[in-house]
Amino acid sequence: MDKKLKRLLNVDNTSNILSSITAIVIGLLAGLVVLLFSSPANALGGFGAILTGGLANRVGIGQTLYLATPIMMTGLSVAFANRTGLFNIGASGQFTAGAFAAIFVGVHGTFLPGALHWIVALLAATAAGAIWGSAPGFLKAYRNVNEVISCIMMNYISVYLVNFLIVETQTVNTLTNQTKRVAASAVLPKLGLDILFKDGAIVSSANGGIFIALLMSVIVYIVLEKTKFGFELKACGFNREAACYAGVDERRSIMLSMLIAGAASGLGGGLLYLAGSGNGIDVVDVLTSYGFDGIPVALLALNNPIAVIFSSLFIGYLKVGGTNMQLFNFAPQVIEIIVAIIIYFSAFALILKGLFTQLTNRRRIVPKRKFSETEVFQNGSFPKGGA
Repeated sequence: MDKKLKRLLNVDNTSNILSSITAIVIGLLAGLVVLLFSSPANALGGFGAILTGGLANRVGIGQTLYLATPIMMTGLSVAFANRTGLFNIGASGQFTAGAFAAIFVGVHGTFLPGALHWIVALLAATAAGAIWGSAPGFLKAYRNVNEVISCIMMNYISVYLVNFLIVETQTVNTLTNQTKRVAASAVLPKLGLDILFKDGAIVSSANGGIFIALLMSVIVYIVLEKTKFGFELKACGFNREAACYAGVDERRSIMLSMLIAGAASGLGGGLLYLAGSGNGIDVVDVLTSYGFDGIPVALLALNNPIAVIFSSLFIGYLKVGGTNMQLFNFAPQVIEIIVAIIIYFSAFALILKGLFTQLTNRRRIVPKRKFSETEVFQNGSFPKGGA
């Protein structure tokens, strides 16, 4: 391999980018194979739709931003927990808890001033997600309960409890079996994005929530990489015994990590349902997919908060393109299969990164030079460079 290419690949960030791009390409090619088996005549047209659908018009771009916003927050939640040595598979339950808190305040908090209504609703969503995330954190910190098991249990508790509360708090619309629409004062500001991303009379659901998600990604990056607090959390994740020996409070780190991760997921639920798109929580016993979308987003970003921005935009772009595939008579189930395959292959980014690192870090075996007896006696020992 060329020396310049090796030096380029030795850069850790470059290896991360190459591994993620490779995983995306493999996933897309696997999706194309599925399309060929499903409908050979329309396979190329459908594949083109998924590649270009998000850029077909301004509405597509706006919808990409709208869908990427909650996914960015759940991806950030999973990535943050992973960086601190925890696997937050409970983002779905935290997302649902935050979504209900935001809708409840948005529906019943009409007494709040207009300028504060949506802010209080988002704060309620963040607090609800933090509370829901702190429960597995407490069990892990003080009872050593595996966070994966407790997070899965909390996911289902969240679904059933929220469905119960939606009905009992008179937040349900009995005609649609969904939550009621939030008051206009609780809708997130559009900041002109609705005008920017529209096509004629068709307006996208883009709103100012995307800027909140971007800001949170930057803040989490700064906390993890530039602060003592973030260093302690990462140190506890890398090696808890060594971190404890250095004076880091392990229990405190676990609790705070899951609390922050839950807050991010809860905020994502608030950003989705306060967007003014007309969506509501369906009163059904099904886990929301937004929480689980955060897992491949974090894997594709290799747990880097800044990279989460781009991986969530990519997943949102795929979802918009998948909707456009229906123009080629592909059933919605086929579209979900394609997106799922691409998301599945994103998990191989970590494996590919390891392969790139192994490839570029091979040590060259330098043959040892033989020295004559004269050289040895003249120097009194073996000269540098061999024996």
